[in-house]
Amino acid sequence: MYERGWRRYAILALFLGPSLLGMLVFTVGPIVASFGLSFTNWDLLTPARFVGASNYARMLSDAEFWRTLRNTVSFLVGYVPLVITAGLLVAVLLNARIPFMAFFRATYFLPVVTSWVAVALIWRWLFNPAYGVVNTVLGAIGVSGPAWLFDPNWAMPAVILTSVWKDTGFVMVILLAGLQNIPREYYEAASIDGANALDGLRFITIPLLAPSLVFALSISLINSFQVFDQVYVMTEGGPAGATMVLVERIVAHAFSYSRMGHASAMSWVLFALIFVTTVSFYQLRRLRS
Repeated sequence: MYERGWRRYAILALFLGPSLLGMLVFTVGPIVASFGLSFTNWDLLTPARFVGASNYARMLSDAEFWRTLRNTVSFLVGYVPLVITAGLLVAVLLNARIPFMAFFRATYFLPVVTSWVAVALIWRWLFNPAYGVVNTVLGAIGVSGPAWLFDPNWAMPAVILTSVWKDTGFVMVILLAGLQNIPREYYEAASIDGANALDGLRFITIPLLAPSLVFALSISLINSFQVFDQVYVMTEGGPAGATMVLVERIVAHAFSYSRMGHASAMSWVLFALIFVTTVSFYQLRRLRS
């Protein structure tokens, strides 16, 4: 017998109450507080002082903010196509029936569960211009490698490559799940009609994989705007501000410069960018479908 009336709601409150209370205290509360702080001037030592929308006005007129936004968009433009393409190719390869399949899938997913700090430190060593493995390999084939993390022109590409290497396994898992839901009879029928592997990928795999691709793409877009760990460990926003991104600047303004109001305003601008981009992406997909 199901409980009815107030007993039912009491049981629900008993089980859901602790989780809801935790969410209110540690998630909803800080979100609301940050919105309020974005209209104040607070240095963590003195009481917060209401300043209206001056934090937003100052931020929008700050050349550093626009440079940071350009760097974030540059990361997004380089990262998203590469990680989606790499994840799709790996998923297609690992969807085939080959020996040691479980081993290969675990190997490609291993970077995803590895700490970003460890990954960033390893790739920082790999990109070392003097004795790093990357430039050593390039030198072996007659190519003079750049200074990578010490060169403003190459620091962002190095961060992008590191991010793609780590996140390819995550995209691969999403797309692999979608691939396994595509009946093999479609490929067999296409091969009978003379279609090759490329035709199968173009006319069968990608159209039927569209829902998984859209989900992976939306997650990758959100991750691009929130990039922080690899930048903080590998470059700290340098050299010469070439890798300053939004989250890195938010952390710097909040905990290095003690400008909590300014950092909160930047956080809400970041939220607005992510929200508008995600909604626009889904609306565009709906119009095209």
